[in-house]
Amino acid sequence: MKTTIQSFRNKLSIALMFLAILSFAQPKLPNVVILATGGTIAGAGESSTGSAYTSGKVGIDAMIDAVPNIRKLANLRGEQVASVGSQDMSVKVWLDLSKRINELLATKEVDGIVITHGTDTQEETAFFLNLVVKSDKPVVLTGSMRPSTALSAEGPLNLYNAVALASSPKAKGYGVMVAMNDEIHSAHGVKKMMTTPVQTFQSPEEGAIGSVIFGEVTFFHKSYGLNTTSSAFSIDGLSGLPRVDIFYACADASADLIDYMVKAGSKGIVIAGVGDGNVNAASLEAIKRATKAGVKVVRASRVPVGAVLIKGEINDEEYGSVTSDEHNPQKARVLLMLALTKKDLSRDDLQKIFIEY
Repeated sequence: MKTTIQSFRNKLSIALMFLAILSFAQPKLPNVVILATGGTIAGAGESSTGSAYTSGKVGIDAMIDAVPNIRKLANLRGEQVASVGSQDMSVKVWLDLSKRINELLATKEVDGIVITHGTDTQEETAFFLNLVVKSDKPVVLTGSMRPSTALSAEGPLNLYNAVALASSPKAKGYGVMVAMNDEIHSAHGVKKMMTTPVQTFQSPEEGAIGSVIFGEVTFFHKSYGLNTTSSAFSIDGLSGLPRVDIFYACADASADLIDYMVKAGSKGIVIAGVGDGNVNAASLEAIKRATKAGVKVVRASRVPVGAVLIKGEINDEEYGSVTSDEHNPQKARVLLMLALTKKDLSRDDLQKIFIEY
């Protein structure tokens, strides 16, 4: 009897040892938190082939459960930060989102963040986070151009790839990224270039910084510009951001709109200029009035690709304005809002910010 018991104990000990070795041999999964904000990826419509749908209808837990094998990539948990179409994205959500990201990434228990987001303003949110997140751990935005109920909805694969990217040790130190359509784009370079096609996100100046194909991550190059841990901007103590408006230039544009922006309380104005950030003569005089009144003015371009030259047709020193470098008007607005949180910001200081970021 004693021999039988001892034999059983020996076999149990060997089995437990084998399980321990097997457990040790298996790599530990990273911990990734998915922060959901709504958007098309969480949208639902009545028809699988129609274009009409409602954003933000599907909760984050249901989205995760709908993606096969996603839990093999990482230990996942989701949080619903907002449930809006990204046309309704706000400064408040930006601040809430960035504060939560900084809280999570400051802990050893979180290795990466994925954010599900509508595509209309995704590049703006990504760029904002790129400037205020204080960690070199991966932060990845993703979304979809087709709602979850659509035929060939690409959201599940985009989410799978985003989790793979946020889980990858390779992704550390690349700043905030956007993972869509098998490509990795930097928050600095990415732009929404098309209205509805799935290949809408592109980085026309710097190109995609990498690819993520069925979870396989490859990087081509680093992003340009100061970001995350090298950024001088902080959201600590902020409950809002200064008002910045965008003036859209066109043939025979009404320059008094710039004056109205100043009267309405704008602290900064971004010019979506024609060509190389140009405006008509009346608008130039309105810009001069605005800068003399203490309003910061940045000249960007409504043209989708290319930098606005510092020494082009317009002498910015004469009018008190600066140029946006390669930032489009919407990203220039994000950067200007954060720049205006700095005290005693000179025109030269502001121009340096737009060159460095």
